[in-house]
Order: sequence, then structure tokens, then C-alpha cells
Amino acid sequence: MEGTVYIRLRHRVQVKSESIVTLGQLAQIIAPETVLDGLKSISIHQVTPSDKNIVVIDVMTVINRMTDTHPHLDIQTIGPAQSIIEVILEKKKVSLPLFIGVWMLLFVGAAMAIMNFHEDVSMRQVHQTLYHFITGEKDPHPLLFQIPYSFGLGLGMILFFNHIFRKRLNEEPSPLEVEMFNYQQDLDQYVIMHENKESMKRLDDN
Repeated sequence: MEGTVYIRLRHRVQVKSESIVTLGQLAQIIAPETVLDGLKSISIHQVTPSDKNIVVIDVMTVINRMTDTHPHLDIQTIGPAQSIIEVILEKKKVSLPLFIGVWMLLFVGAAMAIMNFHEDVSMRQVHQTLYHFITGEKDPHPLLFQIPYSFGLGLGMILFFNHIFRKRLNEEPSPLEVEMFNYQQDLDQYVIMHENKESMKRLDDN
């Protein structure tokens, strides 16, 4: 016996197109020093254009590659049974007119959504009522409330999303980041179930 080897597949690995993915890139390995370097260099998958941007590697494929070169190893697997290889394609530069167009579309859409919401809940009447209640005077445009409210609305959005541009205010994830994380988890689970050729087999009736 050469010894016991423990492997833990990484959940997701990002590689460039046409890359060769090795076991050392795909998994964490605990093994005797005499075989560790050899295990890390084992080729698991060659990325090709037909792979597109997602490849799912099953742990059985990994074990098969390991036993081909080290048949006497005692292999113990820990953690997930599949690993996702994400192929990073070369990004195209975004044109300035397209960026400005998308930014304007999002800006106008967000402004319309906020204004329509305030109209639905009669925010102007609320401010007028509060102004009359506090000052005893009626004003169709109570700027004393509307201006601080506008600044507070923007500040509240910053605190809610926990970001100022790319800078995070604190270590706590924002609700949007939590939702994006849950979405990514569901997406990865879907990919593992539908892209993994070993997870589903169709057996002929005969």
C-alpha cells in the first residue's frame, strides 16, 4: 500500500479556454509526500470549445484517473461529489454608447418606480399633513419634509445594499448579495443535475 489519500473536490473552479485541469487545481489533497506531487499533476479534463462555459466533473471520474496512475492508493473522498469547472471566455470591451444607454435606462426605470410608488401611497399628502400638523400652516409643497426625505431615501438605499459603488460599508452581506448567493446555489445544483453525464442514465426497456 502506498498510503491513504484524502481528496475534497472544490465546489467551483475557474479556468481559461483550452486549459488542462489537473487534480491539484480541482481538489484539496492530503497524501504522503512521496505521491503528493504526482497526484497534483494528474490531468482530469482538457477544456475544449465544445464544453462551452460549464463542465461538471464527477468524483468517480477523479478516482478513475487517480487509480490509473496509482492503483494501490486507498482513496477517501470528503465533501461534494461533483465539481463545476467554469470556463472564463475572453470578455469583449463594452462600448461607451451601450454603457450610457443601459445606465440611462436603469436610471429612468428606477426613478419611475420610486415616483409611481410614492403616488400609490399618497406620499405628497402625507408630507402635507405632517407639515400642517407640526407648523399649523398648509403648504402644497412642504419642502421642509420633502428635501430631507429625498436625501434620506438615497442614504437608506446605500445602507440597505451596504455598498457605495464598489466599496463595502461593513462585512455583513446585503440582502441583494444573499439573494444572489441563493440563486447561484440553485443554479449550481441545476447544472450538477443536468450537465453531469454520470448523474442520469437512460436504460433501454429490453
